[in-house]
This record gives sequence, structure tokens and C-alpha cells, in this order.
Amino acid sequence: MSSENNNDKNENENEVESEESERGEEIEVDEEELPSGAAAVHEQIRSEGEKELERDGMALLFSAIAAGISMGASLMAKGIFQVNLHDVPGGFLLENLGYTFGFIIVIMARQQLFTENTVTAVLPIMHKPNVSNILLLMRLWGLVLLGNLIGTALAALAFIHLPIFDDETRAAFVKISMKVMENPPDEMFANAIVSGWIIATMVWMLPSSGAAKIWIIILMTWLVGLGDLAHIVVGSAEVFYVVFNGNIPWQDFIWPFALPTLAGNIIGGTFIFALISHAQIRNDMRNKSRAEAKAREKRQKREQEQKDAV
Repeated sequence: MSSENNNDKNENENEVESEESERGEEIEVDEEELPSGAAAVHEQIRSEGEKELERDGMALLFSAIAAGISMGASLMAKGIFQVNLHDVPGGFLLENLGYTFGFIIVIMARQQLFTENTVTAVLPIMHKPNVSNILLLMRLWGLVLLGNLIGTALAALAFIHLPIFDDETRAAFVKISMKVMENPPDEMFANAIVSGWIIATMVWMLPSSGAAKIWIIILMTWLVGLGDLAHIVVGSAEVFYVVFNGNIPWQDFIWPFALPTLAGNIIGGTFIFALISHAQIRNDMRNKSRAEAKAREKRQKREQEQKDAV
């Protein structure tokens, strides 16, 4: 009985506050009931964001660790492609196709990835930016980022110590990873803003992509790879590899890589894209709410007149 009470208490603590929850309703995602198609996509993403914010903390952490390990597939595929395609015309294009592998695994498996699932969680906060909701967002971001970093560190350690790859492939891993570290902090930050924006754009496209979902993931993340743009999770797998391999000191992971990249991803994916996306439908939703309120008033007035007539 006490365990059930504790579970109920945890659920209440993690509940996102919104106008719909106050009325005991679900978020409306039916396009026919909303002012525009963009509003329908927005509300669907907001609904998914609320679910992510309300998830159990340990479930979030382990899902994020799994995602971090899965993102190691991007480094692995890119390194293998580089070794085998270095003399092939257009090999650069195919090599960066390997960058997409980790994203495909993580997104199709619904694992927790910083800059992907964490973007959806911003919309409920923009809808109702109170202290309780902001704390839930910080909890989600912290757990997912921690889990992703643990997972990428485990993947990097496995690539170094397990007898899986030949010396040529290991050298390719080092080359790919050291290329990340060539960027100074300001370029790392700028690249990360664009990367965060592209990933957020992909998140916005997925709800209406249908059977083309995997192609959206491939095209958008391939673009990130082709542009050598900084991503906090993929980049962590790469930078952890050269840290554990002894090519660079530990402090280089924090600066110039992690802090500028994390800040850029958050600004590009969260504050720029999510804010603009929320702004474009804000007036639509506000006008819809006003129209519904007027309709309720008229209905209540009509019902009251009918009662008075009786």
C-alpha cells in the first residue's frame, strides 16, 4: 500500500502543469479541430514532450545510456567507410553517410538523445513557463545528457580495448576525432548552433513524415555530417576516443569541445527553433481559445435563458 502511495506521489511530482491538465483533458492533436496543420504538429510534439517530462528518472537515464552507446555506431560506420572509400570518387559523401547510423538507431528505437527528445520537452514549458515545469525540464536535460555521456564513454572504451578493429580502422577513428578538435571554441559554438537547429527541424518534420521517417533522419543528419557540424553526443563519442587513447588530455574534452558545443546545440535547437515554431502558432491557438470561450459563454447563456423560461 505504501509503495502505491509513493508511486502516486512521484507521478504527481512529475506531472506537467498545463491548461489541459487543469481541466482534466488531453491535448487536442486532431488537425480538423485545430486552426492549422502547423498547430496540429505543434500540439503533437507538445504532447510527446509532456510524456517525456513525466517519465520515471531511472527509465530516462538508462534509455539515455543506451542512446549514447548506440551513437557510437556513427563513429564506427564513418571510420570503416573512410578506410574502404579513400580512393573512391565521392568517397567523402559516402563516408559521411556513416554519420547517420547512430541517429537512425536511436530515433527509430525511441531512445533518449539530447537535442532530439529534449527539444520536444521545451514546448510544454513555452506553453506554461512556471517554476514546476522548468524544474522538470532541467531534470530531463540533466538525466539525458548524463546518460548520453556515460553511453558514449562506454562505446569509446569498447572500441579501444575490444579486439574488434584493425590498426587502419583505429587510425581512422583517431583521424576523425582529432578533426573535431581542430575547431577553436568560437567555431565549435557556431557549428553547434546550426547543428542544433537542423536536428530540431528534423524533430518538427517527423510527426507528419509517415513512411518517409527514416529518409528524413538520414537526410537531415547526413547534412550535419557533411557540414562537419558539432553535436554534443556524436562528438562526445569521438572526443572520448582520443581522450582514452591518450591523444589529448581530459580537460580538452570540457574545453574547447563540450561547453561550447552544448551551449550551441541548446541555443540552436531550443531557443531559436522551438521559440520560432511556438511563435508561429501562438496567435492561432490564442484565437481558437477565445472563440471556444465565447462559444461556451453563448451556450451557457442560452441554457440559462431556457431555464428561466421554464
